Amino acid sequence: MKRVAILGSTGSIGTQALDVVRMHPEALRVTGLAAHSNGGLLQEQAAEFSPKHLGMYNADVASQIGALAGMDGLIEIATCEDVDLVVVSVSGMIGLRPTIAALDAGKVVALASKEVLVAGGSIVMPKATPNRLRPIDSEHSAVLQCLQGERPDQVNQIILTASGGPFKGWSRERLETVTVEQALNHPTWCMGGKITIDSATLMNKGLELIEACWLFDISPDRVQIIVHPESIIHSMVKFDDGSVIGQLGHPDMKLPIQYALLGPERITSPSKPWSPIDTPNLTFEPLDEVTFTLPS
Repeated sequence: MKRVAILGSTGSIGTQALDVVRMHPEALRVTGLAAHSNGGLLQEQAAEFSPKHLGMYNADVASQIGALAGMDGLIEIATCEDVDLVVVSVSGMIGLRPTIAALDAGKVVALASKEVLVAGGSIVMPKATPNRLRPIDSEHSAVLQCLQGERPDQVNQIILTASGGPFKGWSRERLETVTVEQALNHPTWCMGGKITIDSATLMNKGLELIEACWLFDISPDRVQIIVHPESIIHSMVKFDDGSVIGQLGHPDMKLPIQYALLGPERITSPSKPWSPIDTPNLTFEPLDEVTFTLPS
């Protein structure tokens, strides 16, 4: 039985992580939950899962519901003795200090907040002994799965896939007219607001490239980004012999979340199983580095 704390439990990743817990009560138990400011939903989650520890980043809301407050509260939950694994799915840089604290306390960290490694990879990775930092990002989870049983020194290239977002094929001139609603209308993934906007601009792929370099100890010139609109192949690894191994599945974050929580065990997940008949045509395009580039 793994005792799990979820930092960011009311967000997209956090709520889906709880779906995984619901499916596997024999293997996972929630001992800590923390959110940014959604006190109502956090209380509903607490009523269902009965965690021992509750945290709220917003101090005013924390005082209203009797939760641990602010950054200190997140760190306290991440380092509690009755926590084995910490899901870090808070937005942006907020997750850096709890991640470091959890690793220092000997916890396993399932990391969804890519900014933690983008900003603090040089601090975090030396603390992350093998198998104690598990990526939740679908792309990096896919790479991790492709590397199981393989020799890292025989990896030639990591290939990260991108859907292309809602503006694939648009010109720079047309992009000047986009609305927030259009940017939040992702064609294949259902995600939180920040990552959806980052995906619309393809900025998210830049962050993922940096994250991949830290996670898999590989140089940026050996990470390729390709556009794969169907979002079925989540990433691939090319080896020195020319072989390419990929991880496939429907665009559903519950599968990489479950792999981060329970992998390398392969048991039934809340995700819909994929069949080649579901999407018989898989396509690939080069990244449009002309349109999706900051103006000089």
